[in-house]
Order: sequence, then structure tokens, then C-alpha cells
Amino acid sequence: MSLKTKFATTLLSSAVGIAASFGSVSASANQTFVTIGTGGQTGVYYVVGQSMCRLVNRGTSDHGIKCTAPSTGGSVANINAIRQGQQDMGMAQSDWQYYALNGEKHDSFKKQGKFNELRALFSVHNEPFTVVARADSGIEHFDDLAGKRVNLQNPGSGTRGTMELIMSEKGWDKGTFKLASELKASEQAQALCDNKIDAMLYSVGHPSGAIKEATTSCDAKVIPVTGPVIDKLINSNDFYAKATIKGGMYKGSDSDVTTFGNAATMVTSSTVDADTVYQVVKSVFDNFDRFKRLHPAFANLDPKTMISAGLSAPLHEGAIRYYKERGWM
Repeated sequence: MSLKTKFATTLLSSAVGIAASFGSVSASANQTFVTIGTGGQTGVYYVVGQSMCRLVNRGTSDHGIKCTAPSTGGSVANINAIRQGQQDMGMAQSDWQYYALNGEKHDSFKKQGKFNELRALFSVHNEPFTVVARADSGIEHFDDLAGKRVNLQNPGSGTRGTMELIMSEKGWDKGTFKLASELKASEQAQALCDNKIDAMLYSVGHPSGAIKEATTSCDAKVIPVTGPVIDKLINSNDFYAKATIKGGMYKGSDSDVTTFGNAATMVTSSTVDADTVYQVVKSVFDNFDRFKRLHPAFANLDPKTMISAGLSAPLHEGAIRYYKERGWM
């Protein structure tokens, strides 16, 4: 199912405070430990992982699985950690799921080659690629970023990877900008308001807490991301689609803003135990009404869409078993 027919852009962003720590699938006498990689604590990835673990851990006494969902570097970092056995599952933009599967675009993916063991579980919310600029920066359109102080985000984040794809298509590099900083998503709103950068980038569900912070704490606005390069990306890839950030969602942006985006997805490896994956997926979808209540971003999710839209990697066998039991496949 093409993401182009399923794209939605009105999602909220906040964090659920649950203790988390790094690890991988391991078993004690009666317990299996699972780690789900997320993203920055100001983004929806963190909420997804925390919400999943909250549901999994409600049933630990029954299935023996204990779940943690630490904050991580984001999409690319999560995929690489899964590949290296440092994480069991993780959030990833649908474009980076595709590129990792095929060993493309990102240097680490190209160096390691195709990630044939990559498996999908489901997609979640959709993420418009969002540019926020200071009102005094002179930035009105995406091309105006050239010569400005721009936070490209940290290496390993999906936002950084997508920006580098756009830069490559446009013939840009870091030297195109007056400053190309590498702050984490959680740090860039403050940097924008402190006048350390002119613009910040974020692939995120909307409304976003981080973008609300930037637009309410200082004079800033959301900038359109359009043009021939963006059209080329959309037309060449099913996992990209046009998106609209609704006017009035953020202070300083009264009119609709056009951009593009992709889906957020949950991925794992074929090496992760099928029974473990089955129980994690079951914990989410057997308690789906509860899951949707854990964050407003999940309110309009539909299970049958989630198990197909935006997924490039094959579904994990443990997930397939559950979906067939529910009659969704």
C-alpha cells in the first residue's frame, strides 16, 4: 500500500517519562529483556517506544518479557544498532528502512551492504519534513537556507539523513551554509531562540512539542519545503509524499505550509526470536484502544494500514503469525 494514499499530518508530540536503559534480547531464568530504540526525548519516536514497553511490561508476569525504550540517535542509529545486536527493535523513518534494506544512500549502509535480515513490524504516525526559521533570518523558502546558520541535526538521525539526500540532489554540502551545526533534536529549539542558529530541521509528527517550543519562545515560523528536487524525491519513491502543516498549528504560521514526508516505522531483525516479536506485537494490538490513548498522535491509527503502509522490509515471522491470527493477512 503506497504511503501516498495514507498520509496524514496532524499529530501531537510529547514524552512519557518511563525509566529506560540500553540492552538487547537476553534471558534470565524466567525473563527475556528487550530493548526498543527510539529517538530524542522531545519527539514522538520516544513516546512510541515508551508506550509499547508500557503495554509489554503490563504482561511481564504472563509472557516473561521485560521491555525498555531508551532515547537514541534516531533512525539510522537504531537500524545500525539492530544490525550489530545492540538493540532488538527500533523506530526508523520509512525511507531509511528502505535504504538500509538495500544498502543505499547512507555511508554506513553502503559500507555494510544490504541488510537482508531487516524486518518490519508496523508503521505508526507520519512525519512531515519541517523547517523552522527565525523571523529575522530572511528565510522564506527552503533555498534561502544557503548561506545561513542551519542545524542539520546529529549524525544518525533520520532528519539528518534526509537533509543530506536533499543536499546531494541540490549540489549542496556543509560549506553551503554559514554554519552547519549538529545539535540533537532536543537542543535545537533553545539554540534557535538563543540566536545561535537561523533554522532548525525536524522530521516529526505534528503538532510537535519541540516546534511549539521554538515558535512560542521566540519569533520563528515554519518554512515551505518545495521545488523540483523535492518533486523528484516524491515522484521517485513511494515512501515520500506531499504533506501540509496546517495553518494556525504554530504561532507565526497562520497559513498552511507545504512540505513532504514519510512514515515512522518499527523495525527489527530476523535474528530476533519469533515468540518474542509475537508477544511484543500482541501486547500492542491486543491493547490497541489503550495504546491509542497513551498519546494523542495515535488516535487515528488503523491496524490494517499500520501493517502495510510505508513498509519496505518483509514483515517478521512473529508479527505475521499474530496478524494472521487476527485475520488481517
